[in-house]
Amino acid sequence: MLYPRIIPCLLVHNKGLVKTTKFKDPKYVGDPINAVKIFNEKEVDELIVLDIDASRLGREPDFKLIENLAIECRMPFCYGGGIKTVEQVQRIFNLGVEKIALSSIALENPALITSISQRVGNQSVVVVMDVKKKPLTGKYELLIHNGTKSTGIDPINFAVEMQKLGAGEIVINSIDQDGVMKGFDKNLINKIREVISIPITVMGGAGSLEDIGEIINQHGIIGVAAGSLFVFKGKYRAVLINYPTAIEKTAFLKQHFLNKWQ
Repeated sequence: MLYPRIIPCLLVHNKGLVKTTKFKDPKYVGDPINAVKIFNEKEVDELIVLDIDASRLGREPDFKLIENLAIECRMPFCYGGGIKTVEQVQRIFNLGVEKIALSSIALENPALITSISQRVGNQSVVVVMDVKKKPLTGKYELLIHNGTKSTGIDPINFAVEMQKLGAGEIVINSIDQDGVMKGFDKNLINKIREVISIPITVMGGAGSLEDIGEIINQHGIIGVAAGSLFVFKGKYRAVLINYPTAIEKTAFLKQHFLNKWQ
C-alpha cells in the first residue's frame, strides 16, 4: 500500500544549509552533510535538497556536493538547482540521486521536461512551482529564480502543461507561507490537485505535525515537505534537526491516513 510521504526539504546557499522566510533572509542552520546523517538516523521518508543559488546565478549544479550528499543519503533523494541539460541530469543520476527537481528551466525550456522524462522516466522528474499570491487581485502567479522574477503565469495552467510534457510530480511551494509556520495554502493545493493526476508534494507553511495531518487527511496519498519544522525547535526557533520517531509516525498515519483512506 502506498502511504503519504513526510519530507524534510533542505536549502543550500553558499554551500551551507539555510532556512528562509518568504524566500528572504536566509538563516544559516548547519552543514548539509551533517543534516543528512541525522535524517538517516531518523529514517525519513524522502529528502529534497535545493541549491537556491545555482539557477539564479546561472551556475551549473555542484556535482561534488551532490556526490557527497548521495553517498551519505540512505533514503530517496531529490536534488534541484542549476539543471539545464539532459547530460547534467544523467550525471546526477549516476551519482546516486533518485529524482531531479526543475524550476525556472521548466519555463525557459519546457521541451527539456519531455527529453529528461524519456531518458530517465517521468517518475524521476519533479517540477517545482514557486507560487505567490498577488495582493491586489488575489490571483496566484508563478515566480522563478528563487522568487526574484515574476512571470505572469498562472501556476494552475502551468501544472497542467508540465504534466502533459512528462513531469511525474509537481511540488507546490508557497512563497507567502515559506518559513512562517502557520499552515499551508490549502486553496492553492486544492486548485492544483483538481486539475492534475500525477503525484504532488506541497511545501511552505508547516508549523506542526497537525498542519501536515490536515493535508494528508484531505488528500490521502500526498507528499508533504517542510523546512523550518524539521530544523527549528520551540518558540525561539533554536536550530535542532528533528523528525517524528517511528512510533510517532505510525500513530500519526493511523490518525490522519489509515482510519480514512485504507
